[in-house]
Amino acid sequence: NVHQLKARLIDAFAPNHDGRMHVAIESFGFKHGLPLDADVVMDVRFLPNPHWDPELRPLTGLDPRVRDYVLDRDLTQQFLGRLEEMLAELLPAYQAEGRSYLTIAIGCTGGRHRSVACAEELARRLVARGVAAKTTHRDAGD
Repeated sequence: NVHQLKARLIDAFAPNHDGRMHVAIESFGFKHGLPLDADVVMDVRFLPNPHWDPELRPLTGLDPRVRDYVLDRDLTQQFLGRLEEMLAELLPAYQAEGRSYLTIAIGCTGGRHRSVACAEELARRLVARGVAAKTTHRDAGD
């Protein structure tokens, strides 16, 4: 069956695979289109936008000032807390279905501020739970 085939392929080509699901968290801007490889897409355009602050506009969500602007809000913390809890329930189910990799895309308008800060914080929370998570920021360089 497909699960046995997967086990044989891992034994043959990735014998050091740790068996954990690997989660890629990708920030993006909706104005540049959805990531085609996303399994889960979350929209954070409901959060206040640092773009409208002239001092924050040229920065990205990796800068502590932008990160704090986005994360230091009750609404952001509530959203991330609920997302983290939902993923804590879903990741084992995805893995039980034979998934080794999952891509979560988090988008805002331009992909520079809110989505970047939220993606980094979500990755930090998942890593704290023992999930192998990494981030990429598709549109942060624009």
